[in-house]
Amino acid sequence: MDLTSKSPMKKRSLVFFLVPHFTMLPFSAAVETLRIANRMLGYSAYTWRLCSVDGEKVYSSSGIGLEVNSSLTDERRYLSGENRPNMVIVCSGIYVEEFRNKSVNAWLRETYNRGIAVGSLCTGAHVLAQAGLLNGKRCAIHWENLPGFAEAFPQAEVYADLYEVDSNLYTCAGGTASLDMMLNLIGQDFGENLVNRVCEQQLTDRVRNPHDRQRLPLRARLGVQNAKVLSIIELMENNLSEPLSLVEIADDAGLSRRQIERLFRQEMGRSPARYYLEIRLDRARHLLVQSSMPVVEVAVACGFISASHFSKCYREVYNRSPQQERAERKLNTNTSRTGVVV
Repeated sequence: MDLTSKSPMKKRSLVFFLVPHFTMLPFSAAVETLRIANRMLGYSAYTWRLCSVDGEKVYSSSGIGLEVNSSLTDERRYLSGENRPNMVIVCSGIYVEEFRNKSVNAWLRETYNRGIAVGSLCTGAHVLAQAGLLNGKRCAIHWENLPGFAEAFPQAEVYADLYEVDSNLYTCAGGTASLDMMLNLIGQDFGENLVNRVCEQQLTDRVRNPHDRQRLPLRARLGVQNAKVLSIIELMENNLSEPLSLVEIADDAGLSRRQIERLFRQEMGRSPARYYLEIRLDRARHLLVQSSMPVVEVAVACGFISASHFSKCYREVYNRSPQQERAERKLNTNTSRTGVVV
C-alpha cells in the first residue's frame, strides 16, 4: 500500500510549548515518533518548533536545557500568518501547579477558538484546565497528579487513561503514553500501515488502547494473589474521601470481619484498618505535594474528621507533619528554580 495514498503531501505543523521542569520522556517519545513517521513517508509530513514564554532556554526536570525556536509573543503573531500551526502541545512535569501565566492561558484559548488542536503531555492538562479549556471535557493526566487535579478542577472529566481525545483536545498521561497518542494522530492522518511501520522502528509490539490502565494491576503492584484481598483493596481505593466501615467492606466482600482481619494479616502484614489508613495518607501526601489545597481540605478529601486527627496520623506514618511536608516541597521547588539539580 502507498503510505501517502490517503493524502499525497499531507502536512501537520506542531508547536511544543515547554513549561519549566517538563519531563523529557514524554516529550522525546512524541517528537521521535513524528520523526520516524517522516522517515517512513520519505518527506517531512510533520514539522515542529519549540516555544517558551520568553523565547529562552527551558530546563527539564532532569536538568537538561533545550533551546527554543519562538516565544509566546511570536506564537500569538503566527496565529494569523503563514506560520500558523495545526496543533499546540503543552509539555510539563513536576511543579506544574506552580506555573501560572495569564498570557499563556489567553494564547491557548485563542489558539483553540481558531480551530487549532490543543494538547498536553504528562501534567500539561493542568495548564489547559487553568485556561478553562477542559470544562466538561474528558482528559487524562499522570496517575500521581490525578487526585490533586480532580480537586482543583472539578469541572474537568479526568480519567486515569493513557490519553484522551475530546473534540479538538488531546491530553496524555505522560511517559510512553505520548507515543501512543502520537501513533493515534499518525493513524488519523495516514492510516494503520504507517502506524505499523513506525511501531516496528520503535520496537513497539502494539498500539495501546487509550483506555488501558496507567499503573500496573494491583496483583502485580502489590505482589498479592488472593482475589478477595485484591477486591477489598480496590474497594478501599475507590472510597478514600468517605471511608467505608469494616462492616460495610465485609458485607460487600461476602466475608466476616474476622476473615478479613485474618486475610490482611496473612497477605499484607497488617490489619485492614491500618492498610486503609495508609492508602488514605498516601493520597494525602500526593495532594500536599502536587497541589496547593489547604491542609484542612486535604484532610477532608482523604476522609479525616478533623485537621488535628489528620496531622496526628500523618506524623505517625511519615515522621513529619503535613505542614512540614508542604514546606519541604516549597524548598525543593525553590532549589530547582536556582538551577541546582538534586
